[in-house]
Amino acid sequence: MAPPTDIDVLAGLAPRDPQMVVCDHAEQCGGCPIIGLPYGEQLALKRGRVVQSAARYAGLELVYTEPVCPADPVVGYRTRAKLIVAPGGRLGLFAKGGGHMVVDIPRCQVLSPPLARVAASLREHVRRDEASRGPLAPFEANGHGVLRAVDLREVRDDGGARVLLTLVVHRARADRAALTLAAQRLATDNEEILGVALNYHDGDSPQILGSETVVVYGETTAPDRVGHSTHLATYGSFVQAHRGQTERVHSMLADILGLERVASASESELRRAYPAGKARVLDLYGGSGAISLALASCGASMHLIESFEPAARQAAHAAERQALDVKADAADAATALKRLIAAGAEFDAAVVNPPRRGMSSTARELVARLGMPTVVYVSCDPDTLARDIDHFGRLGYGVTTLRPLDMIPLTDEVETVAVLRKVGVPTPRVIYEDDEILVVEKGPHEPTTPQGEYESSLLHRARKLPQAKDAVPVHRIDIGTSGLVMLSKKAEYVSRWQGTLTAATTRKIYLAGARGVTPTKGAITRDLREGGKALAARTRYRRLAVASGHSVLRVIPEQGRTHQIRRHLAAIGHPILGDERYGHPATNRFFEEKNALDRTFLHCVRIEFDHPKTGQRLIVEAPLPGDLRAVLERTSGPGTLRFLDHKQALGHSGVSSLPPAPDSRHDRGSALDIDSSTQSIRIENVADEDDLGG
Repeated sequence: MAPPTDIDVLAGLAPRDPQMVVCDHAEQCGGCPIIGLPYGEQLALKRGRVVQSAARYAGLELVYTEPVCPADPVVGYRTRAKLIVAPGGRLGLFAKGGGHMVVDIPRCQVLSPPLARVAASLREHVRRDEASRGPLAPFEANGHGVLRAVDLREVRDDGGARVLLTLVVHRARADRAALTLAAQRLATDNEEILGVALNYHDGDSPQILGSETVVVYGETTAPDRVGHSTHLATYGSFVQAHRGQTERVHSMLADILGLERVASASESELRRAYPAGKARVLDLYGGSGAISLALASCGASMHLIESFEPAARQAAHAAERQALDVKADAADAATALKRLIAAGAEFDAAVVNPPRRGMSSTARELVARLGMPTVVYVSCDPDTLARDIDHFGRLGYGVTTLRPLDMIPLTDEVETVAVLRKVGVPTPRVIYEDDEILVVEKGPHEPTTPQGEYESSLLHRARKLPQAKDAVPVHRIDIGTSGLVMLSKKAEYVSRWQGTLTAATTRKIYLAGARGVTPTKGAITRDLREGGKALAARTRYRRLAVASGHSVLRVIPEQGRTHQIRRHLAAIGHPILGDERYGHPATNRFFEEKNALDRTFLHCVRIEFDHPKTGQRLIVEAPLPGDLRAVLERTSGPGTLRFLDHKQALGHSGVSSLPPAPDSRHDRGSALDIDSSTQSIRIENVADEDDLGG
């Protein structure tokens, strides 16, 4: 019997030999965190990631996650790699745990054989040029050298597999003539290199690739065949990591959209399914057109939207060469969607395949406004997928199953396909109700009352509840804020309940994420301008935890001024995370890219009030929503959530009651209380030009 191969060991089909080196630096680089487990266990862990992400959201509790579709092969599969270059001829990944230590990975098992061979050749050239201070010497911030990273892209056609090589160079030090000669030497030494491009990095960007790419040797584009379609690959363009799994995704999409049945359908059946005579499909974040070309080859009429103009141009060129029905639109998603809506465009379905950070809330709104019956969401991040489909649920699109695939074997990454069908907007969750009012839970990215640019609103959804068709809001919270909102069932009850909410014994308590580390507790007193008048305002807060260098606060506004919490915390230099108007732009970008925060980190977790009829003390709570839970887990692990839950700060979906309070100092000792005698920070009032916005 033949001895087990590396593939057998990695797939869990044979025991691991301690002497067999599968990956020299898996632990240091963090690139293969589950590499030592049997393959079946790896798949189970990946499915668990998808289940855990969806489980954070009450609206997704009935969604079923299918078993993960396994990959074949599990080694030697990766068709693209971005590798950091470092002194000593190191070509690899940043070490886990932060910092900029580069771990060399000369025996990485996931790279396809052509990429591995080109990477090995590059190491030798980098070492030689480092010693001689040649053009491929690695970049050193306080020294010399120009090469920061490389991007390797495998392409395949009838002639076999070749490689497009991108050299990421420091713009200020780059000598194009010398680098062009170096590119020629590289290609001469390795015939698998089809072309070489320079990508200019400006030095202050956290991204590996810069904004400008110039081809200096060989082919400018290359045909790349996946399944039944061929797209034109460009330097640095996105491609799925596993060619075989990508083909499975294309087949899955064709099956979901019924394209495989179209070929055998009669004319009348086709017209019933697709009134235009063929499926009209919108491909959002279409890249170089792999999905559009695959579905067009099955008979669909595709409209591709891609913000990177060279990729969109190559998609159109590839479609023209193959006589496929693909229209490519080079524009960002929001701009293109607004244009389509204005033109009255109609589609039978949309396929969205966004980057890891997911779709923007604006893009989700606009997709829903187009009103197609089916949206298929392809995602590489379970957290942003769950966040986005939860929002789609409030916009009227429901999902029943999630279909994960092992797109990047031997890592904990997982690709997931979600099929959303238009089912109508759901009613909000009711936390408290009596004969006069409702207290309901508002989701993020949702206005309290209808606004023209939003597909739905909390009030629109609430009026679908029994005996609530005439409901009106007693108070409002901002679009990006989630949590409790009180609605009156009849307009004549509003003034009484507004009086209740402004009473001295009433408290509205928020959980907030603020930039930086605030003092342990404090009170902010600053007049806020509304309607041209300066109105008194005071906000109290207590810091509950620190997560990744930022504060988790319990906040109580003593009034209900417009944006009171957001404006007051910004005034003391600790703005709410994710706040586009008053926040810190760089911090907001970081939290959106790295921690999936796409709105203000602010949640109305609790309202305490005395019922105006019975005098009963009521405490109404709404639990922290899934997107904010995910942010806390990504920044500091589950420990912070456990601590906050122990402090009774995360809220629970329900109502409790206490005896009537004699004054506003009731119930002291509760974890949710903030001492009203806290020292006040008084800030001079400054007129804000846009204070009166919604």
